[in-house]
Amino acid sequence: MRILANDGIDAAGKTLLENAGFEVVTEKVAQEELANKIGEYDVLIVRSATKVKSDIIQASNLKLIARAGVGLDNIDLKAAGEKGITVVNTPNASSRSVAELVFAHAFSVARMLHMTNRKMPSNGQTDFKSLKSKASAGFELQGKTMGIIGFGRIGQEVAKIAVGLGMEVIVYDYKSRSFDITIDLHAAYKRHNFQVTLKGEPMDVVLSESDFISLHTPGSAEVIDAAAISKMKNSAVLINCARGGVVNEVALNEALNSGKISFAGVDVFQNEPPTNDLMLSLENASLSPHIGASTSEAQMRVGIELAERIISHLMK
Repeated sequence: MRILANDGIDAAGKTLLENAGFEVVTEKVAQEELANKIGEYDVLIVRSATKVKSDIIQASNLKLIARAGVGLDNIDLKAAGEKGITVVNTPNASSRSVAELVFAHAFSVARMLHMTNRKMPSNGQTDFKSLKSKASAGFELQGKTMGIIGFGRIGQEVAKIAVGLGMEVIVYDYKSRSFDITIDLHAAYKRHNFQVTLKGEPMDVVLSESDFISLHTPGSAEVIDAAAISKMKNSAVLINCARGGVVNEVALNEALNSGKISFAGVDVFQNEPPTNDLMLSLENASLSPHIGASTSEAQMRVGIELAERIISHLMK
């Protein structure tokens, strides 16, 4: 069988697939050419760059579509279902990487690194004292409240890190369920691992009581609009490492410019690359170009998990 890894695959996963007898092609086929080429392959592997639309699915003889990541919003699931094509993803592999990026943004705005990293190279010699004065208005995360909206695997990893930093964690859950999470420590301290129980709260409680709000909802449906932002503290920090479209960018831009909230951490955008500078022009935002799952460790885990799922499905 032939596999097209159109957005690439980690070497460890590629090796597993080849050892199982699959031919793995990693040369990228342009989006506009994919419908013409897809008939040559049995399996299609994508990340977020390739859009697996209905025309591609209809032109294919695919047995499996595999998403190297969590979200499936770039795959037409209805069309795949109608053609009997199984779709799998890798829900476990990148959770820690995304969670750590949340805190990269949190620390960045808390210690004004988002500002000094931009200005020190050009103004560090002439405006050192001024930059020092502005950056000295930073604050600590310990003792603050982390609100998490969406409490799947990534949300739970965020909670573990927050607890370790000495933060209170409150979670939005529409059913007000309770969640038990185990704090995973380094192997040297494993005997001290401990469990924390978190009870889900209503959305309004999370919005109004949190110092930091981190979004981890599935899909790209809008969750945070102007009305939601109006319920947040003026000192709140909103972090979106979930999906573009989850936050209304116009409302967020207005809130940051007016001082309704203090800072934002943004890894994902409505359009990628952004088609406007609503987020890019903000001085009180820490920005990254959709790199949540892009660590070497996560990509290795993704490749291995994906290969194992493909092998299990096609060779059972």
